[in-house]
Amino acid sequence: MNGKLYLFPTQLGDTDFNRIIPAYNNTLISEIKYFIVEDIRTARRFLKKCNHDINIDELTFYVLNKHTSPADINSFIEPLKKGQDVGLLSEAGCPAIADPGADVVALAQMLNIRIIPLVGPSSILLALMASGFNGQSFAFNGYLPIQETEKASILKMHEKKIYADNQTQIYIETPYRNMKTISVIIATCLPETKLCVAADITLPTEYINTKSLKNWKNNLPDLTKRPCIFILYK
Repeated sequence: MNGKLYLFPTQLGDTDFNRIIPAYNNTLISEIKYFIVEDIRTARRFLKKCNHDINIDELTFYVLNKHTSPADINSFIEPLKKGQDVGLLSEAGCPAIADPGADVVALAQMLNIRIIPLVGPSSILLALMASGFNGQSFAFNGYLPIQETEKASILKMHEKKIYADNQTQIYIETPYRNMKTISVIIATCLPETKLCVAADITLPTEYINTKSLKNWKNNLPDLTKRPCIFILYK
């Protein structure tokens, strides 16, 4: 009988665990000996916060990142085939959402392994909830292109969907590019189009605000090196 693949959300930053991670998750974590993670050091730190008494040296970690080969991913599934439960951790937020863990989940689905997603923070959904925008039709577009002309072209295309299809458009960005990205959004999109900026979600410095682009233009917050979600709507 196969083991179960548990998808464990992690914190979005330095936040009180009692606010964001259900106690049930911590109970499950204490029973699992195999974990698929992006970074072993941060995973070990997270697991210790979940359970101070956990014996890290008894655990087996598999590293999953952009350099991981398909052959390696196949090997990560072996404990599941032998009846062992495995935990999948993201670096921040929910596994398999804007996260390489999706490749593991896809393989587990092919092998008919039971997958159990657990409750926890998702910056994408929390930002959408607080934006005041359409939560029934929305598109998560991941990262915008780095090159400015390509970024502007994509934004114009997505803005048409906002007005034609009533569809909210959601983006994430590398923190050091936040200020450049918001400047391109303001310069590219219609002044009346609305933008929600959601930074440091669940942290003490959390900032979530929605305004039209014409009102953002001369009133930008400092988003330098802050985890941020950008959401566009009409």
